[in-house]
Amino acid sequence: MAKATNTKAAAKKRVVKVDNYGDVHISASFNNIIVSITNKFGQVISWSSAGKMGFKGSKKNTPYAAQLAASDAAKVAIDAG
Repeated sequence: MAKATNTKAAAKKRVVKVDNYGDVHISASFNNIIVSITNKFGQVISWSSAGKMGFKGSKKNTPYAAQLAASDAAKVAIDAG
């Protein structure tokens, strides 16, 4: 039996230039809080949300959940350079 070959090319990971300066965008809705850290060109370096941190229901829209999401996004951005 012949093996099936995958015709799709391997997905290339997008390279984002990490600078010393950037912007933090916070999107707070009634259901979730999303924190995105971008470089000066607007490319996302890291992101996190309260739902990603494990909060469910109305606990996702609390200041504590936002604090944990922001610290998680900052830790990933620091690891990226």
